[in-house]
Amino acid sequence: MSQPAPNPAPSAISLTRYLIEEQRGGRISADLRLLIEVVARACKTISIAVGKGALGGVLGDAGTGNIQGEAQKKLDVIANDVLLEANAWGGHLAGLASEEMDHSQPISDLAPDGSPRGNYLLLFDPLDGSSNIDVNISVGTIFSVLRCPDGVTTPGDEHYLQPGTAQVAAGYCTYGPSTMLVLTVGNGTHAFTLDREVGGFVLTTRGMMIPEETKEFAVNVSNQRYWQPPMQRYIGDLLAGKEGPRGKDFNMRWVASMVADVHRILTRGGIFSYPLDAKCIDKGGKLRLMYEANPMSFLVEQAGGAASTGRARMMEVQPHHLHQRVPVFLGSKREVEAAVRYHVEHDAAVPA
Repeated sequence: MSQPAPNPAPSAISLTRYLIEEQRGGRISADLRLLIEVVARACKTISIAVGKGALGGVLGDAGTGNIQGEAQKKLDVIANDVLLEANAWGGHLAGLASEEMDHSQPISDLAPDGSPRGNYLLLFDPLDGSSNIDVNISVGTIFSVLRCPDGVTTPGDEHYLQPGTAQVAAGYCTYGPSTMLVLTVGNGTHAFTLDREVGGFVLTTRGMMIPEETKEFAVNVSNQRYWQPPMQRYIGDLLAGKEGPRGKDFNMRWVASMVADVHRILTRGGIFSYPLDAKCIDKGGKLRLMYEANPMSFLVEQAGGAASTGRARMMEVQPHHLHQRVPVFLGSKREVEAAVRYHVEHDAAVPA
């Protein structure tokens, strides 16, 4: 099925103007507007560093590891530092948490004494897909914004453990042929492209919509031997094409950068899957709920798509720790429903 044409964006609507209009409409507060602008400025700085590549001496390993036990790239560390520094003094946050840090940080630990404190919590993956940096494939920054619970002046990890439905904003910035910021504040999903000549993000697609049906899927097939039976059956039926039970041919696309794979789905449809498998079952999944799955699910749902763990709506999952991992299925609504159906049917057939 062809994708419905997106609503053309009026010319020269800047990110700032869009956010002011949302504020005047009562959909966001002034502090949330300013917070998003700070994050956007930080993404511009990261974009410059990514764009320099080998010329900036930013490629290769940093020689350190993160809380996930993964080797950090130099740009992982640079991007994390840029976001920390940009948000330390803005006065719009109570605290922030990064995929690259063991624990969250209250803003009082980062800002100079006497700096104002806000009422929001920011979570971010500073550089998603960083394994692709050295081969010049698109990477990105993912972020999510929550409200700090009332009465909490120094938030700890436990105050971030809110379901995805509690998000007040989410977005990502993809650093590819062009730098794009894709954002939702709960009023649709919208794309802004960085105009390098003027130095700002400009609205280029208002109201991104994912078609309900698709013939494309994104999954790491090299993990197939580790998948659970419902996932084996689901992908097997997709690969069977017209002659199989799905009755149509599917194409596979896989970038190994969640930002790039999800951006393609938001642009033209598809389903992104990172299922539970034997390699990650002891961790609960591969992708991080708070830094990746929830913000992407918010964006996808606001664009008419769906997001699930394979057995439950993603944004209704109650987090139990900051770096929790989950299986992920997101994208075109009917295809996500199909993937979930394979899992539900399998579970129903297994004796209790």
